Parts: sequence; C-alpha cells; structure tokens
Amino acid sequence: MSHRDIFVTEDFLLESPTAIELYQRFAREQPIIDYHCHLSPQDIADNRRFATMTEIWLAGDHYKWRAMRTRGVPERCITGNASDWEKFLAWAETVPETLRNPLYHWTHMELKRPFGISDRLLDGRTAQEIYNRCNAQLAEEGLSARGILKTMNVQILCTTDDPTDSLEAHQRLRNDPSFQTRVLPAFRADHTMAIERADVFVRYAQRLGSAADIHIMTYADFIEAIRRRHAYFHAQGCRLSDHGLETVYAEEFTEREIASIFANALAGKAIDRESALKFRSAVLFELCLLDHAAGWVQQFHLGALRNTNPRMYRELGPDTGYDAIGDYPQALPLVRLFAKLEDRDALAKSIVYNLNPADNEVVATIMGCFQDGRVPGKMQFGSAWWHLDQKEGIERQLNTLSAMGLLSRFVGMLTDSRSFLSYPRHEYFRRILCNTLGQEIERGLIPGDLDLVGRLVENVCYGNARRYFDFVE
Repeated sequence: MSHRDIFVTEDFLLESPTAIELYQRFAREQPIIDYHCHLSPQDIADNRRFATMTEIWLAGDHYKWRAMRTRGVPERCITGNASDWEKFLAWAETVPETLRNPLYHWTHMELKRPFGISDRLLDGRTAQEIYNRCNAQLAEEGLSARGILKTMNVQILCTTDDPTDSLEAHQRLRNDPSFQTRVLPAFRADHTMAIERADVFVRYAQRLGSAADIHIMTYADFIEAIRRRHAYFHAQGCRLSDHGLETVYAEEFTEREIASIFANALAGKAIDRESALKFRSAVLFELCLLDHAAGWVQQFHLGALRNTNPRMYRELGPDTGYDAIGDYPQALPLVRLFAKLEDRDALAKSIVYNLNPADNEVVATIMGCFQDGRVPGKMQFGSAWWHLDQKEGIERQLNTLSAMGLLSRFVGMLTDSRSFLSYPRHEYFRRILCNTLGQEIERGLIPGDLDLVGRLVENVCYGNARRYFDFVE
C-alpha cells in the first residue's frame, strides 16, 4: 500500500480552495481552549501512561460501545473481561461498518493525530499492526496524558467536578510550573438537586457537609455548604459551572415549602415529583445567583434521556451507551429561569447546549432575548452536543446560530469527552466551520475578503473563548 494519505488528507472536509485557505491560514494553528471536558485531573496530575490503545481509546467510550453492540459484538468484548487485544480487534472489525457515522471520521483522525497513521484504514486486517504501532508510541513521553495535551496544543482545559471534590489534583497541577497547560475545575452540582431518592440524597448531603465543614441540619445549612464549596472552587481557579439537566427547573416555590421538603428528605420520607421539582428549582436558582455574584459562566446541557435500558443500567451503571435524545419542553422553563434572574440583575453569562435538534431555533432565539449589551455574546447557543456532535449536527448548529444570532461572537468547540485522544474533534469542528464559510464565499453569499472572514474564523476557534471566560492568569 502506498504511504500516502488515503482518507484523512490535508484537505479533509474542505470542499473548495477557499475553505482550504481559510483553514490553513486562520484555523489550523490556533491553540485549544477546551472549556468543558470529562478528563480525569488525577490522570493529568499523575501524568498517566496508558499501556494499550484499548486502555486509552475504548475504555469509557460509550460512542464506540453503542456501535459495537449494534454490530452484534458480545458485551464481553466491550465492557467485559476480554483481553485488551480482543476488545481492540472487536472495535477494528466494527470500524468498516461505521461508514457515515462520525465514528469513522473520528477514528481515522485520531489515528493520524497524534499517532501519525494515515496510510491505511483500520479494519480487522490492519488491526494488529496498528495496535502494535500505537502501543509502542504510548510508551513514549510524548503520549503520556500531559504529552498528548502538549502535542495537541491545549492551552486551557476545564474538567467536571462535584462540589464535594477535594480538587487535590488541581492543586498539584497549579503548583507544577513544568506543565504549561492550565487545568481548571468546573462546578457540577447536579447531585445537590437530586432529592427524589431520599436515602441517596441524605448520604450526599453528609458528604457535602463534611467537605464544607458544616453540620447540615436545615435547608439553610445545605445552601451555606454549597456557598462554601462554591467559594472554595473559585479560590482554586474555577470560573464555570455546569448543569446536566433534562430541562431547567423553574417552578414557583416558597422558602417555607423548600425547608419542609428538605426536612422530610433528611427524615427519610418519600419525596413526590411536585415537591422534587420545587426543590430542584430552588437549588438551581441559588446556584445561578452564586455564579453571577462570582462572575462565572454557567453552562446548561439540556435534553438527554438517560439510562433508558433498565437491565443494562443494573449491570453496567450510568454513562455506558444507553442514553438518547429526549423531547422535553425547553422554552417556557428556560425563559422563566432567565427572566427571574434578569429581574434581579443577576443573570450570569450562560451557555445552553441543546440535544434535540427540533429545539435549535427555540434555544437560539431565547438566548437573543437576554443579551444585555454589556457583555459581547453574553448568552451563548452552545456547540452541537453529544448525539449532534457530527458533521450535519455541527452544520445545523452553525446555521441556526448564524441565522438567529451572531456567529462572530460564538465561543466555539469543546470536547465534552473522557478521552485524551478526542482533541481532533476541535480540528473536525474547525474544518467544518471553514468549509461552511468557504462554500458561501464561493457561492457569493458572503464577501470574498479572506481577512474579514479569517478574523471570524480565528475568533470562533480561539479568540472569543479567550475573552469570554474570565480565567485568572
């Protein structure tokens, strides 16, 4: 086989000379600000080395797991006790069947960067050679956890951290001048709202109280504990929160009601759905007030229908590939929450990621209603997320944002990934962005002024995020 690019070429996804020039001149060399990911800060602090491609590439990747299950691969070779080689071979044999799925693109982009493998496609025949080549490189310094971040030009990344986390790994990283990538925490307080199962909630409240050094007896104590942890995260460099919700919670409530619901939960009493929604609404509102007061950006990941398969949830737990797009009502609760905050002049910079493409225009227009003219691009319609993080989904998000808002103020892409090998997704996004703009220049829909359009590309790929997030130097 000829040693030349056979699929992921230098012009991959770039369908016009203008698109190629935009990407090469304005996008390719931009640093990465990955402001939302699920990488382990412990792995980064320890500079973890990965023994095999299975360990770094397949473990925890529910995108690949879903594809393998659909192909008929037994669970033993996905999440079970098969050897690393058996699991890798099962994935390699699945890859040819993922044509037109984004996994086919991501797989070969991730083999090209950082492994330099672009002269062959991954399948059952090439699996052994590619496995051996990649494993050998994983043993080198350049492909440790920190080495990958350096190789991929990651300037800043934000992990996803529970309020009870000690942030010990983040402290180690802050005190290590030898590592140039800045790794910051993000405040993911979903568990503070999950009151439906009183037994689980009580155990969580105890952990929260311990972390905040407060004995939680009342709802006021609970909120004080959250405030203390929020302040602690801020002192550790955190400037973002994140919420993974079906939809935002914006029910009417009174303080007396919430205090009573909290007391009932601590007493082990069952919490009905109406009470749970009121409690979630109260806690979310308090979290939003804290974010505004601290000058943080708040992120809302909306619309996932999680853990749909009860049998597999019992066997494997959450985040294992059994989540779908939900069709929850989004518009009214989102407006209610933002309006209530805006009435108090307490609406923080916000990014809303929508998982149901039917709601793209809904979310984009709502964000436009709460721009305040003081902060450029304050309210962001976030990048295509999860099941939409593919070529058509990215194009739809870009088109909707362009039509309903200002693409020029967009803070761009993130990985939202647990894998250190996912950073080519920034390249994937940048190529799609440049191709979209290049096609419109070629069709005469926007000016052929490459400096004008190039500034937009630079800002969306890097500059806007650098200015939008108030990261402490």
